[in-house]
Amino acid sequence: MSAPIRVLVCDDQVLVRTGLVTVIDAQPDLEVVGECGDGRAAVDHAAQLRPDVVVMDLRMPVLDGIEATRLLAGAGVVDPVKVLVVTTFNLDEYVYEALRAGASGFLLKDAPPTQLLHGIRTVASGAALLDPEVTRQLVGRFAARVRPPDASSEGTPLTPRELEVLRLVADGLSNSEIAAALVLSQETVKTFVSRILTKLGLRDRVQAVVYAYRHGLVT
Repeated sequence: MSAPIRVLVCDDQVLVRTGLVTVIDAQPDLEVVGECGDGRAAVDHAAQLRPDVVVMDLRMPVLDGIEATRLLAGAGVVDPVKVLVVTTFNLDEYVYEALRAGASGFLLKDAPPTQLLHGIRTVASGAALLDPEVTRQLVGRFAARVRPPDASSEGTPLTPRELEVLRLVADGLSNSEIAAALVLSQETVKTFVSRILTKLGLRDRVQAVVYAYRHGLVT
């Protein structure tokens, strides 16, 4: 039997945090190794405990979840920790900033426990967790604020076909849906997505979505 996924829970609301810990710890393949109530403590605990996933609230005292995420998983972090953001609002600007800071995905606090558990396992596996509809609304709403006025696909290292795949990824389509839309095999789509991430220096699909909106590839 493989070792359980080690989880650090960070939320400043004690009742919420206790609920998260209880749900996670009840799973045989998950283990809560620590809990805390502010972003600074999250960074310190993560350095000491080396969890596989940090379940991170965004609005917290001392250091908010965005800055904590940047310190744990942002660009330039030598040994990044996977961060799963939980938020009260599905169109919270903080979530977009958290994704830019390096979070691997996000969930709403009112999501059922099964979604939370699935999210932790998904992020721990190295995949990104995105709800397509919420992501379209979220990134579409806030990306324009940080998109350079002259953003375009000109100068991109991607081929026309890769740009096509990237636009569909940003539209929230899964690999199987992209394969159907472009009449390709799923393996071919996986290869395209991997190549896109490598060429653009991106870690996962979350960053690909943000990149597409920031560079005006989708609107």
